[in-house]
Amino acid sequence: MKGIHHLGLAVSNLQATSTFFCDLLGWKLVKEVPEYPAHFVSNGSVMFTLWQTDQNAAKFDRKTNVGLHHVAIQMDSEQELLDLYQKFKSSDSVEIDFAPEFLREGPAKHMIVDEPSGVRIEFIWWPQ
Repeated sequence: MKGIHHLGLAVSNLQATSTFFCDLLGWKLVKEVPEYPAHFVSNGSVMFTLWQTDQNAAKFDRKTNVGLHHVAIQMDSEQELLDLYQKFKSSDSVEIDFAPEFLREGPAKHMIVDEPSGVRIEFIWWPQ
């Protein structure tokens, strides 16, 4: 096995979540399937498929549901992590669970946010 080809996320607001990935993170919309509807977004290394849920879909609760607890995206540098945090602070569509902090004793740092549809995303800088 070579790794994950793509990660599929069920989202409650396809447009807002696509905007999160494309405008805030700088990813590209690489494909749309309007009849599903779905958007495929990528940063050139990773691809996520964003699938629109029904309007009455229940929000995932990481403590009571089986499923994706969170997805972790590796950052190139600590500064990139801090810069992204500043972007999130000025966005009305992102809920910050916690600001960049040491992962356990460090030296790695991470933060977790909920994107507009409520999917938990961890951003992590792990020095080599």
